[in-house]
Amino acid sequence: MKRGSTLFLKIVLILIGIPVLALCIFLVPKIASYAVELYPDHAYLKYLVSIDLYATAVPFYFALYQAFKLLGYIDKSKAFSEFSVQALKIIKYCAMVFSGLYAIGLPLFYLVAEKDDAPGIIVIGLVMIFASMVIAVFAAVLQKLLKEAIDIKSENDLTV
Repeated sequence: MKRGSTLFLKIVLILIGIPVLALCIFLVPKIASYAVELYPDHAYLKYLVSIDLYATAVPFYFALYQAFKLLGYIDKSKAFSEFSVQALKIIKYCAMVFSGLYAIGLPLFYLVAEKDDAPGIIVIGLVMIFASMVIAVFAAVLQKLLKEAIDIKSENDLTV
């Protein structure tokens, strides 16, 4: 397969990662400070919000890295290999961890939404949970299909 066939998708992965990095650098500290402004008696909220939001960045970037590796396998004509199955498995787990971290942080979203009278903040948290679970299910389905395709290919190679 041509090396540039997945170039567009690699560029998209990079373009997805850059704004998230900018959000982590510039917006997360402001969100944490805003949570403390809403609840000045609970100064620890700044650390809880920061830890939860930064912790979600770790599986996000690890999943992006695995997607980048998966595109590399496709470029090298190794799409139907155990490496691809392993990359999809890791992406699935990263999406589940991401969803779990946002589920843990959902009460923090609720506190901010209650004090600020903005129920849309809770919806944002729920969308993040739902979207990452959809990605996890999609990766699981692709992993299973790819594993079955590899098994069928290996059976066909043995019958020759």
